[in-house]
Amino acid sequence: MATAKTFFETGRKIVAIGRNYSEHAKELGNAIPKAPFFFLKPTSSYVANDGTVEIPTGCEVHHEVELAVVIGKNGRDIQASEAMDYVAGYALSIDMTARNMQAEAKKKGLPWSASKGFDTFTPISSFIAKEQIPDPANVDLWLKIDGNVRQQGNTRDMMFSVPTLIEYVSSIMKLETGDVILTGTPKGVGPIHAGETITAGLKPGCSQEELVTLKFNVADRQGKFRYE
Repeated sequence: MATAKTFFETGRKIVAIGRNYSEHAKELGNAIPKAPFFFLKPTSSYVANDGTVEIPTGCEVHHEVELAVVIGKNGRDIQASEAMDYVAGYALSIDMTARNMQAEAKKKGLPWSASKGFDTFTPISSFIAKEQIPDPANVDLWLKIDGNVRQQGNTRDMMFSVPTLIEYVSSIMKLETGDVILTGTPKGVGPIHAGETITAGLKPGCSQEELVTLKFNVADRQGKFRYE
């Protein structure tokens, strides 16, 4: 099974589920999916707690707080009834999106991997042991910008459960030890700006105390890329 360091060091892919909370789909004017869908993010986009999220020049970057599922062993065509046997643990993550890039790509019918795949676009916590989250369908999530609440939700509002997502993704591609599934975000997504501070937290719905908290600074990205 995966260990605390596995998904950072040996995980091969990030599978990000889209529109898994109906209110989030509605706030962006997207259709509510009848079946799961996903996109891939590179593991090079990870940034650990207390790191810095970078905003590429010309991009409007949005935050999306999510429960991440860490896969503990290889599997293909996994049945939903057996899916939790393949879960090693969890993490708290934020899926960053260059929203204007994504919107333009969608309008042109082009892939939008670039809008999700920049370095630092997957801020993530350290590994959370499976036993610490007894029910992934009852987890409170929140995100604040400079102390102001932007997102607050619970995974009970996911349209497709963790076992359903594992079954669906593994019917298409093998899930491997250390892979991470981002399970979708509640409503309230919005822009971040250089100089701000992002904080986020997670707690099992049965608990009174935060299990994990994150903090990230936001800065302008230095480099050649410019979106015009």
